[in-house]
Amino acid sequence: MKLEKIFQTAVKYSASDIYVTVGIKPTLRIFGDLVPIEEHPILSKKMAEDYISELMNDWQKEQFAKTYDIDFGLDVPGIGRFRVNVFIQNKGIGAVFRLIPEQTKTLDELNMPTQLKKIANFKQGIVLLTGPTGSGKSTTLAAIIDEINTQKDYNIITIEDPIEFIHKNKKSLLNQREVGVHTQTFKSALRAALRESTDVILIGEMRDLETISLALTAAETGHLVLATMHTSGAAKSVDRIIDSFPPEQQNQIRAQLSESLRAVIWQQLLKRADGQGRVAALEIMFANNAVANLIRKGKTYQIPSVIETGVKEGMQTMETSVKNLQAQGFITQQVAIEQLESLAISNEADDE
Repeated sequence: MKLEKIFQTAVKYSASDIYVTVGIKPTLRIFGDLVPIEEHPILSKKMAEDYISELMNDWQKEQFAKTYDIDFGLDVPGIGRFRVNVFIQNKGIGAVFRLIPEQTKTLDELNMPTQLKKIANFKQGIVLLTGPTGSGKSTTLAAIIDEINTQKDYNIITIEDPIEFIHKNKKSLLNQREVGVHTQTFKSALRAALRESTDVILIGEMRDLETISLALTAAETGHLVLATMHTSGAAKSVDRIIDSFPPEQQNQIRAQLSESLRAVIWQQLLKRADGQGRVAALEIMFANNAVANLIRKGKTYQIPSVIETGVKEGMQTMETSVKNLQAQGFITQQVAIEQLESLAISNEADDE
């Protein structure tokens, strides 16, 4: 395999991503920074095509020829598993490889707040993991699934695009389905899951109105639904769901969501002070009566105030998380200041 040496280099230096695209040297993302592999030549169009096409099967090549981009999972024996996105850019073909650890880490191993373990005891409802691409949502979600898998004799179905972490059956029965391989769409797999005596449904990403609607229905009808969204903060996540629906349906959705929402976890990764990777900063909201009331009344802008006063229930704001990480020596004062300034600017923009 032509990319094998680059994959080995990525693993050696604990890279999270590999960039292979025409016109650049293969580049690694190491602890958030982009680092070119200097000894490698700049990729020509033919070199990039040879590197990437070797990794795709005939079906994937056919789909890529139709759509000009494709996501898939890639197992490289002796090295690891990758989530791959192949695309076309103005100079030619390109691909980004996200390295997926072979072993799912537990919440304890990730140094996550202990209150996240409460999620494993939720009987039904919807839990959202939010944050930008590359913020570790999938890793945290896999750890929560592992917590449930270890504790509960549940039927768990994951719907992913592509499958990332591979889970083994522990106490639970786990079925992992990949969009485009095992099912046509998130929507069709989610509809099927409602008929498969499922206890927990993981949705890799809530992307469209129908998937969001089905997720809410699943949460209402006795399932625990875990899903990711590319939003920042609890209030914005609630607004994103409600705003996905036509105006005439939004009051009904507010009522529905106020009953089914259980938690929103907003995650960001910050550089560690010791230079050994990154650490997660988390905003944590558990839905209580006050949160449900604000959602029903359309006053989601007041949710941050409920989080601030909900410390005894395990809640924390992103600001508090950042300050705690600095106080504990996990991040430098400079990183904390930059992050807090970014949060302040974002909050001011929301208030305008």
